[in-house]
Amino acid sequence: MKKDFFTFQAQTTPHPLAMEVSHASGSFIYDTEGKAHLDFVAGVSACPLGHAHPAIIDAVTQQMEKYGHVMVYGEYIQQPSVTLAKRLAQVLPEPLSATYLVNSGTEAIEGAMKLARRVTGRSELLYAERAYHGNTMGSLSIMGYEERKTPFAPLLPDCRALPFNDEAALATITTNTAAVVLETIQGGAGFVMPQNNYLKKVKARCEETGALLILDEIQPGFGRTGKLFGFEHFDVVPDILVMGKGMGGGLPIGAFTASEAHMALLKDNPKLGHITTFGGNAVISAAALATLNTLLEGDLILKTLAKEKCFRAQLTHPLIKEIRGKGLMLALILDSEAIANELILACKERGLILFWLLFEPKAVRITPPLTISEEEILQGCAIISEVLDSIQEKNNTA
Repeated sequence: MKKDFFTFQAQTTPHPLAMEVSHASGSFIYDTEGKAHLDFVAGVSACPLGHAHPAIIDAVTQQMEKYGHVMVYGEYIQQPSVTLAKRLAQVLPEPLSATYLVNSGTEAIEGAMKLARRVTGRSELLYAERAYHGNTMGSLSIMGYEERKTPFAPLLPDCRALPFNDEAALATITTNTAAVVLETIQGGAGFVMPQNNYLKKVKARCEETGALLILDEIQPGFGRTGKLFGFEHFDVVPDILVMGKGMGGGLPIGAFTASEAHMALLKDNPKLGHITTFGGNAVISAAALATLNTLLEGDLILKTLAKEKCFRAQLTHPLIKEIRGKGLMLALILDSEAIANELILACKERGLILFWLLFEPKAVRITPPLTISEEEILQGCAIISEVLDSIQEKNNTA
């Protein structure tokens, strides 16, 4: 299987971790040799309810027995998709009432960019330095990392970067700006939080100039920060909300939500202003609805902040310079890139899954399932501490 993996499946890096998965349950992934791996990554924030959650299994099974794919998005009334969109409208603040369901976060970003240009009649899109919104061509155009963009140039015109948390730069949002696209919490940059009411100030400047604010909640969304959506911590409401990752409980889905009036602009002049074959798939929507209801009806979101405190209390080590993020969206900032790499790889050998962040080489991702227990947190943190002790001892004797 490993040979076939490298031969027939296109690769994303020269050295993937290449663990051969047998099955997964709760907070653990099991390899084909029978070894259990405690999962502190959750599919890169995509599995808020952990692995093989019964609510998702039941929802998918029941829906698949009724029907799977029956028609392209928006033509037939499919109960799981309609109910999901309605449920989102019920829990989101006004005017966020109409949701367009797609297949992934990056596709949702593409739709949001198109909608912003359609609403405003403008072309300029502003984004943050070190931003990550996906890898399709539009999303790549608003990625704040030139090294990864340049090989695919030319990209979309009229896209310009702003330094995140820099209030003085907000003056460059003008009447030419269609939208400012920001991650509520910067992910690839190292889980960087907005400071000093930054998001409110961006929204105020957008209102002054007639630009729209698009907030990317692909990583922070669905309970990961201790609120259903990260923007709820910052007293701001976007004009367009983008979601993905954890939305489907491990199944592929994304969405963008706006006012009914704004979203109506995609259905006429021209018709089919945005289309997708599999967006709103009934089986995937059933999984997303089960995920959302489980999060809203239980105490998992509330407990996320207590679990954050547990992580922070356990992970106090001289080699950890900072812990960034909120809730269960945490990043350990280590002394060096080499230490971060060694920690991730050594923990893998000890049965703990950690992972990297895209643009901050000294960062180590900790984004476990929201269902993780305190006992599992303590178990994983003990492994991290032991590995860091070993690294420190080795460095001291070198």
